[in-house]
Amino acid sequence: MRPLLTATAGALLLLPAVTPAVADGGDGADRTFTIEDPRITESSGLAASRIHPGVYWTHNDSDDGPYVYAVDSRTGKTVATITMRGVGEPRDVEAISLGPDGDLYVGDIGDNLDGSWDHVWIYRFPEPAKLGDATVRATQYDVKYADGPRNAEAMMVHPKTGRVYIASKNEDGGGLYEGPEELSTGGTNVFRRVGEVPWVTDGAFSPDGKNLVLRSYFSTRGYAFADGRLGADYRVTVPLMGQAESVTYTADGSAMMFGSEGERSRVVRVEVEGQAGGGAPSSGGSGAASSAAGGSGGDDSQKGTVTGGAVLLAVVAVAWIGLRRRRG
Repeated sequence: MRPLLTATAGALLLLPAVTPAVADGGDGADRTFTIEDPRITESSGLAASRIHPGVYWTHNDSDDGPYVYAVDSRTGKTVATITMRGVGEPRDVEAISLGPDGDLYVGDIGDNLDGSWDHVWIYRFPEPAKLGDATVRATQYDVKYADGPRNAEAMMVHPKTGRVYIASKNEDGGGLYEGPEELSTGGTNVFRRVGEVPWVTDGAFSPDGKNLVLRSYFSTRGYAFADGRLGADYRVTVPLMGQAESVTYTADGSAMMFGSEGERSRVVRVEVEGQAGGGAPSSGGSGAASSAAGGSGGDDSQKGTVTGGAVLLAVVAVAWIGLRRRRG
């Protein structure tokens, strides 16, 4: 998959660039930025800090160790490296989310062999009050799925209830899994399937918890969310990216930040339509985010770029899925 995605990213470079509309509080925070740290080459998750404005937590995909990085969106530079202690050796860290308790949750939930591990892990530690390199003691939770092992890359903590959700990743469609009301270190935490979702590489709740956005390599969908269940879905227009791996809302909910893997990878801001921080879709129901070209959808050339990129990605996806099935 990685060589194919690399080829896709190269093809996307032939398309005209699309620059999203941005806005901030005047200090340059929460704008589109580039991750400058040469250690971060596989950024697979994003979480917006609530106590450090403009700072985003991220991590590498695998083979990096128990590390989490705080990146300042004003400069793209790492302002803190956190080393987790009290946990096992991470296998495939794919997601990070901030809970209403102020704790960071790190999802070691990937399984590229589609169910070869009978359990996965979630790590948890308080978001540091001061930014700087530090070693923290994290709590480790064992996780299993009620319907058997599976691959996953998206883990979201509900910003009001604190309940943890995981979206599995499958080319034929995955599931949304709900964890127990409270995670426990005294035994295995069983996650139960409560909804059907497309192929997902990351997800994020809006700050008010009323919307859930799920992205994949090729598209993004938003869902109304209430009482722990998915409601009506809607389109979310996103920037074209090579290996699209991460998404989070800004702390105020006014925009979404979309990230990808690779050296000096970009994190792109896209405004949320029709509200001032709640994360709800616009009243017209056309989508939760404006087009990658700006608030009004952009001109015809920009619309063509988004459409052309979507077609290209769809062709690559179909080819890859067909190849996998023939090999199977």
